[in-house]
Amino acid sequence: MPLVPANTKVESPNPSLTPEEIKIRAQELKERARKKKEEEEKRMEREREKERIRIGKELLEAKRIEEDNERKRLMALRKAEKEEEKRAREKIRQKLEEDKAERRRKLGLPPEDPATVKPSAPSVEEKKSSLPIRPATKVEQMRECLRSLKQNHKDDDAKVKRAFQTLLTYVGNVAKNPNEEKFRKIRLNNQTFQDRVGALTGGIEFLELCGFEKIEGGEFLFLPREKVEMVVLNSAGSELSSAINNPFFGVL
Repeated sequence: MPLVPANTKVESPNPSLTPEEIKIRAQELKERARKKKEEEEKRMEREREKERIRIGKELLEAKRIEEDNERKRLMALRKAEKEEEKRAREKIRQKLEEDKAERRRKLGLPPEDPATVKPSAPSVEEKKSSLPIRPATKVEQMRECLRSLKQNHKDDDAKVKRAFQTLLTYVGNVAKNPNEEKFRKIRLNNQTFQDRVGALTGGIEFLELCGFEKIEGGEFLFLPREKVEMVVLNSAGSELSSAINNPFFGVL
């Protein structure tokens, strides 16, 4: 008897996607990828914007600090100039008093009665003497160096002014070209340097305050690149400009 196969039901596998369905699915995937890319770009743009804002704030703060420092420097410079003028006027006043006393003596007149002369306020001097003594700052040392130079050569204003202008040129060249060694090295026995700066008391000392050092047995003045300080050079330039332009500078 022949075997009759059982009537079994076999489930057919899921039919494959139709071309239309494949196209729709591809479009969905493409759209999903596009949205993801847009979201990523938006996120990156937000991060870039945050970074721009941060950098902008830092630049503004740096500018504010720089302007504040410049304002303080100018205030200190104006104060120093006023003090210089005050000392010069006081010296002129004392000179006038001495001339007046000398004229009275020549005329055979008695010295002026001290009671009629307005006494100086001792309280101010006492107050000054009571202040604690602090070490001179580098700027004050520079100013004193230039004042000494002018007083030691007060009979030759042209020579003093030329020395100040030459020093200003040296300082300015280094400030503008700190990487150029030729501006940071000066031969001490150079005749032009000696005539303008080297032979004048205080000239070399001023450059040393700016950072220059004697090298090679004292043959050169040299400012190492790593020791170039723009703050010091700017202060030196300000002091030199004040010395050149202030007619009362170094009168005392």
